[in-house]
Amino acid sequence: MLVDLRIHNYALIEKLELKPSALLNIITGETGAGKSIMLGAIGLLLGNRADSRMLFDTAKKCVIEGHFDIRSYQLQDIFESEDLDYDQQCILRRELSPAGKSRAFVNDTPVTLETLRHIGANLMDIHSQHDTLLLGDAVFQLNLLDLYANLVPTRAQYSNAYRQYRKLETDLKTLESQVAQANKELDYHSFLLSELEEASLDNERQDELEQEVKELEHAEEIKYKLTHALQSLSEGEYCATGALKDAAVLLGQIAPYSEPVKDLRHRLDSCLIELRDITDEIEQVERRTEGDPARIDELQSRLNVLYSLQRKHHVRDVVDLLAVRADLRDKVGSVFNLDKQISRLRRDADATLATVQKQALRLSEARRKVFPKFEKELAALLMDLGMPHARIVVQHQESAPAVSGIDEVSILFTANKGAQPQTLSKAASGGEFSRLMLCIKYMLADKTALPTIVFDEIDTGISGEIALKVGRMMQQMAQKHQLIAISHLPQMAAAGDAHYFVYKEDRADRTVSRIRLLSQEERIHEIAQMISGANPTLHATQSARELLALRGVEMAG
Repeated sequence: MLVDLRIHNYALIEKLELKPSALLNIITGETGAGKSIMLGAIGLLLGNRADSRMLFDTAKKCVIEGHFDIRSYQLQDIFESEDLDYDQQCILRRELSPAGKSRAFVNDTPVTLETLRHIGANLMDIHSQHDTLLLGDAVFQLNLLDLYANLVPTRAQYSNAYRQYRKLETDLKTLESQVAQANKELDYHSFLLSELEEASLDNERQDELEQEVKELEHAEEIKYKLTHALQSLSEGEYCATGALKDAAVLLGQIAPYSEPVKDLRHRLDSCLIELRDITDEIEQVERRTEGDPARIDELQSRLNVLYSLQRKHHVRDVVDLLAVRADLRDKVGSVFNLDKQISRLRRDADATLATVQKQALRLSEARRKVFPKFEKELAALLMDLGMPHARIVVQHQESAPAVSGIDEVSILFTANKGAQPQTLSKAASGGEFSRLMLCIKYMLADKTALPTIVFDEIDTGISGEIALKVGRMMQQMAQKHQLIAISHLPQMAAAGDAHYFVYKEDRADRTVSRIRLLSQEERIHEIAQMISGANPTLHATQSARELLALRGVEMAG
């Protein structure tokens, strides 16, 4: 429910605040006084496109703000889906800067226009020519019938099953495509995997193989130079070991006389010990170093296998080859796993389809049962509103399962006696469309929590007793849903719980649009003017009093 509407700096509106009644609010005023401008501002609040040319003062920003009580609307899921904090009091705000930049807010949180539209659509419903076009849409008509028949939960259950089925079918097609592609590559991948499996790579040390090849290929040179090294260290007349020993003897002779020399003698002894160890190891290496052409061939052959595999798979070492082998194992194995997944998905899809078909038939049967009641009730309401020969027919045909079910419907209408009902776009005039939409919303008022409904001249093309009946119908709707109606008929004006008057005020520099809540006496005067013109007669004033009195009697009744 709209609690407070504030409009600043928009078109002819410098500043406007409206605190509507929770029931039926009527807005009247002269043509061009600003009623449509106020609707334009509300449209901006609900996410319509903005235009900086609509600023009252082009040096200041435009701000439109609506305060809503949403406790009865059950919108928690919608707020959660938009990642917004939910509160029973909701504030929508739209700002338009002089530079043309538009900003939108929900409870002071910046949001996109799409989010503002999503939230706003659940808070206010502006009935306009757009709605009459929407009424001709088959999907919209099916939604109306589901609301009327209280089938929204049943349809939601079906839609969830259908979406689950469609997801399973999509997953199935994806897997089947993967299997087809995998089967094309299976032989090639199996061949590559076989090569890698035969190579027995698990305990392979390529760096050790390469090192052993180097040693074997240079065995003769290694042995020759190790032999000469041994001679230099310990076997020749002037070998290093002999020279160090001689030096150690000399230092030992003078060590008793000098502490530094004693330390040097110890260090030289350590060098001798290290030199002997080195000599022993060189001797061992020299003894086991032997050329082995057969072993070289064996190692080189093994390395050639590794190098060939690495070039083929564009990798550097055995570790990378192991990763390639693991990937190929997955690819080859996945073909068989995918077949199992496809079988499982097919079983799930078939079971879900059976559920979808069963629920679709149940939903369709429930819909068809309510068609006659819908046709009869809507025709009766239209008869009350001055269309005594109105006839409604819900045309139905079965279709392939879709997210809305297996039903395609078209509401056919005629207002003329003996004429065949036709689609709404062909059969209904603008005024008839408006009354159709009013009657449908009246029928739905008890079925769902409707947002605040704004009727823009719903009374076009009617007068007299029919206008009284439209006013009565809106009064009844307003007992459960807040209504705002812009009207030019006195019968409608008298039906309101609150009556607002929009007028122009000419200032020295420009004209501004204003709105005020009328008192009882002001209402009488305004309604009398609507009956007979700017200078109402006594008869018109009396008629205004009677219309207001009639409202009081009807509301009491």
